[in-house]
Amino acid sequence: MRLNKHVEELHLRRRSALSDWASLALRIGLALTLIGIALGGHWLGRDGLRDNIDGSINFVDIMYFTMITVTTVGFGDIVPVTQGARLFDTFVVTPIRLFVWLIFLGTAYDFLLRRVWQRWRMRVIQRQLADHVVIAGYGTSGTEALRELIRRGVDPGSIVVIDRNQEALAHAEGCGAVVLDADATRDATLKTARIERAATLMVAAGRDDTTILIVLTARRLSREVRISAVIRSDDNEPLARQAGADVVINPASFAGLLLAGSTSGPHVSEYLTDLAAVHGRVALHERDATAQDVGRPLTGLATGLGVRMFRAGRCIGFDQPEAASVEIGDRIVEIVRGNTDASKV
Repeated sequence: MRLNKHVEELHLRRRSALSDWASLALRIGLALTLIGIALGGHWLGRDGLRDNIDGSINFVDIMYFTMITVTTVGFGDIVPVTQGARLFDTFVVTPIRLFVWLIFLGTAYDFLLRRVWQRWRMRVIQRQLADHVVIAGYGTSGTEALRELIRRGVDPGSIVVIDRNQEALAHAEGCGAVVLDADATRDATLKTARIERAATLMVAAGRDDTTILIVLTARRLSREVRISAVIRSDDNEPLARQAGADVVINPASFAGLLLAGSTSGPHVSEYLTDLAAVHGRVALHERDATAQDVGRPLTGLATGLGVRMFRAGRCIGFDQPEAASVEIGDRIVEIVRGNTDASKV
């Protein structure tokens, strides 16, 4: 499914090199050319035609007979009477009639029926979008994010991918995501993606300035959506946070952490990778505290090993005194078992 760059359109296609008006003019020109061939053939073979009204054939009669024959089967007032005229109508005019009708029907479908259908489809899809995930930028980071979300059990139909690259959108659409061929920095684009009802926006535009602009635009449209942004320069991380990003990820810094961790042993980097991926032996999980957690120490949760929690906007580590008792309203980050064999944890 694809939400097109225009707010009122929704369809999957490659962008044509011709504008709509140029395409329409080309079709009209082709239809007129085919009619011209039939007109020329009838004029050259006018001696094979008979007018049952006045017995004479002039150019106006040829024009009339050609248009009636091409668009219908004729009225019988002018008829071919020679073998040559009948063969011309059989093998030339009849195929021309079919092609002209196909052009007319195809044009009506492209410029009327398909657009009505696409607008209806877009409205249906937009009504269904709620608590969904929006991925702005479908490069390497966006692609991996989509794959990981699907591995985590997220319905691909609840993920909207925004990009301008046709091959990237085709890949995302093939994964089952809704795709939007548009500029994610524009208000209209994010409104089409229903950013005000989205649960999460992931921004990986490939350029820090573009990423920050998308974050600014999204945060202005929605104060509630959770925004994660990929920033490549350390200097731009504070700017992304000021723009409204809740989470800022620096791929280079994370790779550096893995490399540095590997110096103390091969298993540190492996464990960090395990934590980040849902298919690992262990995984990080973030959730709100439940009634079952209240009163328990952060490290004594029934669901996993609590390592950090957030209370009234304050980060509390597992070794701090406040972590001795979980309270309602706390946000918990815990290590849980992954999807592999639990005995290998």
